Amino acid sequence: MKTFECLLASIEFPSDPVYLKKIRQVVRRAARSAGCSDKVVQNSVLAVNEAAMNIIQHAYQGDIHGVIILEIRKVGQSLEFLLTDYGLPACPEKIKPRALDEIRPGGLGCHFIREVMDEVQYLPLPENIGNQLRMVKRIS
Repeated sequence: MKTFECLLASIEFPSDPVYLKKIRQVVRRAARSAGCSDKVVQNSVLAVNEAAMNIIQHAYQGDIHGVIILEIRKVGQSLEFLLTDYGLPACPEKIKPRALDEIRPGGLGCHFIREVMDEVQYLPLPENIGNQLRMVKRIS
């Protein structure tokens, strides 16, 4: 049996933190249109926001002229979020959240993403020209 897939949103935006609000709005709208519960909507918004901020901080190192592409698809009974950037290639083996007992700001984005999403995959782009982050959240 073939799985139904539907593109809910596709947006390209600069690697500038001022666009995070717009990204959260797009994720919220797409998740609601897919019939997600409030909790799934909130978790999806949190994960995509954290991932986008990590791209801005680490892949582009604060350069606001980079490009981030967000695609959101409904695949069967799941939402798939694909974030693509053309910044510094990530090394997935080194992407780890800091210890939770270390009391200081920052460093918990990866922890939150892995905690609220059902699947997380870091995918390098060909010839190391950037990164793709694939996150999946089951709707039901």
